[in-house]
Order: sequence, then C-alpha cells, then structure tokens
Amino acid sequence: MAVQDDRRELEQIELFELEQSSERSRSDTDGILRIGGRELKFELKSTTKDSVTTVRDFGMNHIRKWKDKHWLFGFYTKQGNALRYTRYASPQMMAPWIEEKRKYIEVDFQLAQSAAANLTLDDLTALVGDKNCYSLEDAQALHKKQLSKAEYIELLDRPSGYSKERMLEILKMRCVYVVERGSTLNNPHIPKNVLEKFPKITEDHAETLRDLVQQSLSS
Repeated sequence: MAVQDDRRELEQIELFELEQSSERSRSDTDGILRIGGRELKFELKSTTKDSVTTVRDFGMNHIRKWKDKHWLFGFYTKQGNALRYTRYASPQMMAPWIEEKRKYIEVDFQLAQSAAANLTLDDLTALVGDKNCYSLEDAQALHKKQLSKAEYIELLDRPSGYSKERMLEILKMRCVYVVERGSTLNNPHIPKNVLEKFPKITEDHAETLRDLVQQSLSS
C-alpha cells in the first residue's frame, strides 16, 4: 500500500473508531467494527476524484470476499491531504455493483472450470512428460509459486512424489489459474452515479456510522 493511501486508511480507522486485525499484514480486512455483539468487516477506500478504484485483478475471489463487507469511501481534496467527507455502504448497498461485475466475468470463470475438467492423462504426459512418479520439483515447475512448499507437500500421494493422477489434479489447478487470470477485470472503478446513492458522513463520524450500520442490520 502507498504511504499516502496508508495514511488515509489510518485516518479513517481513527475517525470512525474502528479496530484493525492483529494480523493486519495477512488480513483481507481493513477495519473491524464491533457492534451489538457482532464483528463487522470493513473495506476502506479513498479517492481525490468522483469515482473510486478497487483492485488490479478483480475476480471471483473478490466477489466472495466482498459480499458481506461494509464499506467506507473517503473523498479527499485534489491534493489528497484533507478529508472532505465519507460515504458508507452496507453489503446490501454494494450488492448491485458487485453482482454486475460477477455477471461480466462469470462465463470466463466457468470456462476455466470446464477446460480443466476435460484435461486427461494424455494431456499431462504431452505437457510435462511421462513418469510413474513426479517429483516435488516437477509439481513446482508446473504450478510455480501459486502454492507454498507446505501446500505442495500436502498434495504428495507417494512417499517421494506424485502419482500421475495427482499430477493431473495439479495440471487442472494450473489451467484454472491461467484462464481465470486472463479473465479478471483490471481495476474496475465504482462510478460517481453509484457512490452518490450512499449516505454521506461529514460530522460525528463514529456515532453516525454506528447509526447507519444499525439501520442496515435492522433492514
């Protein structure tokens, strides 16, 4: 995260009296709000324009991750050094935009699953050679850094490697990854006409946010 973005995120955390995960560097959650015995996860975004950028490789994993998230959008001056106002969006408010993006990429992601399902042992031997037992290095050369060494070891089904059937599973994983990677959206923006529908917060930030969240939970 850029220093400027990090500063804005911390400002929002303090302003709205949110918490951060103790494992922040590995968490997909920017902020946490505890209210009414619940722990709500927040996505925090900031912008100096009328629209908001999201992520570089937007895919199905983001749709799954974001469907239950609450959002805070901080709108800053053009210089980026002063907060003008913030907009809050509940999961229900964000659902139409997320669903629109899901529909746009869904066919491509289904294609990835279908293509992988049709791979055979003949495809495996044509691509990576014919062996009775494939090594850890063979598996890592195929799927590269998409799995940790510990995850590769968990997939071992032979004392010293992988059977053809297990290596075919890894090939299918690679196929899904490659096709899905080409199917992601490049940093889709949340446009002004969508953001303007969300309630604006300009004062009593922490209290106002909690009132809006309670309304969302009650609806």
